[in-house]
Amino acid sequence: MLIGLPLIYVVYVAGAVAQYSHGAGAVAGYAIIAAFCGSFVALAVLESRTPTSPARFWGIYALLAILFGAELPFARAPAFVLGLYLAILAVARLAARATPIVAALTAGAIFVPVAVPSWHQHLSSAISNFTPIAIPVAAVVTFMVVRSVRDAMALAEARTKLARLATENERSRIARDLHDLLGHSLTTITVKAGLARRLGATDPQRANQEIAEVEALSRQALSEVRAAVSNYREVTLAAELARGGELLRAAGVTAELPSATEMVDGARQELFGWAVREGTTNVARHAHATTCTVSLSSSAVEIRDDGVGASGNWGQGLSGLSERVTAVGGTVEAGPLTPRGWRLCVMLNGTTAGRT
Repeated sequence: MLIGLPLIYVVYVAGAVAQYSHGAGAVAGYAIIAAFCGSFVALAVLESRTPTSPARFWGIYALLAILFGAELPFARAPAFVLGLYLAILAVARLAARATPIVAALTAGAIFVPVAVPSWHQHLSSAISNFTPIAIPVAAVVTFMVVRSVRDAMALAEARTKLARLATENERSRIARDLHDLLGHSLTTITVKAGLARRLGATDPQRANQEIAEVEALSRQALSEVRAAVSNYREVTLAAELARGGELLRAAGVTAELPSATEMVDGARQELFGWAVREGTTNVARHAHATTCTVSLSSSAVEIRDDGVGASGNWGQGLSGLSERVTAVGGTVEAGPLTPRGWRLCVMLNGTTAGRT
């Protein structure tokens, strides 16, 4: 309906045919109008669904131009109303590149009626005077509408891409946070449960204490998982040092930890807390170490152990930590030490940590 609505102005052409043609000429004039309207609607529908191939578009457009030219002897100057539709289609397809076509149609509406002497007595009609103005106006309106529609489509596509990217980023965040949270908590629970089992026969009181701590850690892990999913979890450097020390103690690793964290800026404490969590968890889980040292400076944190070391690609935990650090312009270094051990260092502004 929206495509066919502009064709209402074709009644002026039909009226001109009734005025200037009679008998077979009138029938031919009406037939040409019907063929023009049908071809226009067909091409407009095809273009509205999906852009047609250039060959098909320009083939139908050429047919419309031929029909327009064929209508001139029967409708005379009012036949240039059909030029409106040629301008609309050209602008919809070519946008600003249709300017020569619009200019040619406008010039034709102005000069052709003047150049044909037999038409002069009817040039004073309102439609004859209005057509040279209507063609460029229709072209400009079409250009603005088409551009608005295309801009809206581009904006909708961009929003869809941003929504998809946001979803992917959120999935990555949840996966990273769950790994960091559960990896540390479950490792601590596993170590403490094993310690409680070994102490069960020789030190029941100590074993019960470890089991109570396992229960508390389980509740805390559940709370942290819920907070991570809701994006409200809070990690602090001081808390992670305390948790890391408890985990290392339960794993039988002597921990040398900083006694204070005030030298680290508040904006960096959460990031360093994630580094301590990842580093101490890996020591307890993989290193088989006897000692672990955590060093702090205002712009770096380093975790060293004297364990068996490792080789190969980083796991998910180190990869997630690297993403966090890279996002704030820092760097992560991780690798084996000589003759044994492992080092994890997170640096901001290119400064390494000093011993604490």
